[in-house]
Amino acid sequence: MSGLRRFLGRLTEGDEERLAAELRTWAATVPGTVRIDEAAPRSRVSLAGMVRRITVRPVEGFEALEVVLSDGTGEVVARWLGRRAIRGLALGSRLKIEGVLGLEQGMRKVVNPTFEFA
Repeated sequence: MSGLRRFLGRLTEGDEERLAAELRTWAATVPGTVRIDEAAPRSRVSLAGMVRRITVRPVEGFEALEVVLSDGTGEVVARWLGRRAIRGLALGSRLKIEGVLGLEQGMRKVVNPTFEFA
């Protein structure tokens, strides 16, 4: 009976829910990272997620590349000051970032994090 219940659950869930579940499963396998919703502000963290949005915007007289990462539990903004692009970075890319997590207007942000494609 549980197989039928699982099948019916898959039919009724949306694409966003399915993607979030896949991201949670993937992010849990990236060594040395914590979930975005469990990351402590004002501490050095390693986070893994998929690129959901890429924006170039002016910040304090400089251009800044902003990327929104999601791991299925939450979102974090990674901001690189003085950059317009990162070679190989595209929507759907999976990244592991490391830096000091801050909060700005209720949103988690990491400025100038180190990164690697996962």
